Amino acid sequence: MKKGILQTVVPTRYWHQVEGGRIQCDICPRACSLKEGQQGLCFVRANQNQQIVLTTYGRSSGFCVDPIEKKPLNHFLPGTPILSFGTAGCNLACQFCQNWDMSKSREMDTLSEEAAPDVLARAAQQLGCSSVAFTYNEPIIFYEYAIDVAKECRKRDIKSVAVTAGYICDEPREAFFSEMDAANVDLKAFTEKFYHKLTGGHLQPVLDTLCYLKEETDVWFELTTLLIPGENDSEKELEEMTQWVVENLGADVPMHFTAFHPSWKMLDKTSTPHQTLTMARRIALKNGVHYAYTGNVHDKEGDSTYCHHCGYKLIERDWYVLSDWHLTPDGKCEQCGTTCAGLFNAEAGRWGAKRLPVRLRDFY
Repeated sequence: MKKGILQTVVPTRYWHQVEGGRIQCDICPRACSLKEGQQGLCFVRANQNQQIVLTTYGRSSGFCVDPIEKKPLNHFLPGTPILSFGTAGCNLACQFCQNWDMSKSREMDTLSEEAAPDVLARAAQQLGCSSVAFTYNEPIIFYEYAIDVAKECRKRDIKSVAVTAGYICDEPREAFFSEMDAANVDLKAFTEKFYHKLTGGHLQPVLDTLCYLKEETDVWFELTTLLIPGENDSEKELEEMTQWVVENLGADVPMHFTAFHPSWKMLDKTSTPHQTLTMARRIALKNGVHYAYTGNVHDKEGDSTYCHHCGYKLIERDWYVLSDWHLTPDGKCEQCGTTCAGLFNAEAGRWGAKRLPVRLRDFY
């Protein structure tokens, strides 16, 4: 394929006309009602010629081969490389965004490279990646593009991973996740107050997405909660969140508790103390979560995977480097034979902590 022939503005499916000549976008619960020429809050979906279009199809940036644990996914092909990329914009307005340079960007120069779906899939294959990740910003807002990339990857036996906040409407959710093999979902907090005040969204649609993933799909998913001092890190909230996860999603869904660092519009907060992360992990394990992790800090114990039945260390991690591996080829504990939930190769991957920037134009 030659560069420069990709159609970057494409029609979308999920919208309807409302009063006053506006069009309402139905991809997510934000339900932006747009006049002709207006963009949604996400920046990439707009009303053009009385329909909602995606304006950034095939325009991406941040191409890089990462360890899959960086997504973070600890139970999905551990130790393997994943081709990561994102676009611009987001359908939430998190004041604490840790990827604000892309997710909050409204500048087209952020989307500096053309990236046709088949070229992305071919690049992942040639780079030896087991999967691709839609990450850095919310893949739901570039829904049509993400689905086309996932379809091209599936032709090459490459898995697709969505790193998402799960803020999506019921109907598009089904088609989106039918093309995904795994997801890491941000459960940003467990109060409506937090979601409304600090993200501009609501909690219930995210919980609905999580229940949908558990009850209606075979998508492997893990949860991440960025713990912000004084906002979502109380013992009470962590008790309620972890109890809800076990009761509604099951004990086998891994939970990652990660450290906040001052960013975007939340520069007045301090970074998350290490002891807050270990407290959250302890509460999760106490309430029956089988696999709980700490992130964004150096913590070999909190990074490692243990058998939930006998406590044997199954996978030792030092940041993103895997060392001890005590899983049988069919994913069971070598000591007691209990199955470890997830998708595992017969042996540990050896990608380690490497980060390989990629120029996609080299694959055209």
